[in-house]
Order: sequence, then structure tokens, then C-alpha cells
Amino acid sequence: MGSRRDYYNDPNAPKANSLVPGGSALVVDSEGRVLMQRRGDSGNWSLPGGIMEIGETLEQCVIRETKEETRLDIEITGLLGIYTDPEHIIEYADGEVRQEFAITYYGKVIGGQIEVSSESTSVCFLGLDELETLRVHDTVRLRLRHHAEHRTEPYLG
Repeated sequence: MGSRRDYYNDPNAPKANSLVPGGSALVVDSEGRVLMQRRGDSGNWSLPGGIMEIGETLEQCVIRETKEETRLDIEITGLLGIYTDPEHIIEYADGEVRQEFAITYYGKVIGGQIEVSSESTSVCFLGLDELETLRVHDTVRLRLRHHAEHRTEPYLG
């Protein structure tokens, strides 16, 4: 196991001891592929994102985290959804056990050059069909499914 383990609808999940506001970006290129990174801590493919720091908005957090993790500059263009499912528990090696609290924004690339960061082993744009066969956590698959459904309203859950 890496430094992070995700549980989803798992009765054996540890009890959460933390709730931290975080966000992610769903960025699509001109061919409809989604910006994804393969996480160094879990090996799963995921959307770029992270947790808020004091003094920034969640939108600023998502822009900063996307830059740190992919070297791409983005702007926020909309809201995919709010994801706060208490059945999604993330356990870290340091003893923190976090309940999911993440807002996923739509974003578009406005600059930068795609590059792997120290937090990931790969960064690229992938088609939804390609992602079907890769290691993607169920909660990220939910976001990808909501994107594929072309919803007119953000997901609230």
C-alpha cells in the first residue's frame, strides 16, 4: 500500500477523524479527452486537485493544484459537482482518516506545458473509453460519468 488508501461503501473502513475542503479540475482538450494524472501515492488515475490552503478560495486552490501537478495553467469554466459522500473514506499513512469533501470544477487550459510532477507518475489527456480499462477509483469514475452525461445542473451529493 502507498501512503493513501481509499475506501468506498466498505463496512471495514476506518472511522473518519478529519474533514478537509478540497477540489479538483475536470479539464477537457479539443478532442474531448480528460486531463488525468496517475497518482504516486495510490497508483490510481485521478483528476488533478488537492486541499485548500488558508488565504485562498477553492477555485484558486484548484488552479494552483492543477499547475503544481500538471504544469498547466487553467481557468475555471463551470461546476461539475459537489462530492461529500461519507461512505468515501481516505486513509493516510500518518493516521489521518478523511471523509470525502471535494468540489469538482470544469476548467480549460490557458497556458503552460504538460509535465509530470513529484506527486504523479504520469500526466496526460485520456479518452473516456481509454479510462474504462485503467485503474480509476469509483468516486472518480462517478465524476467522469457525470461529465459524460452532459448534465445541465451540477451534481449535489
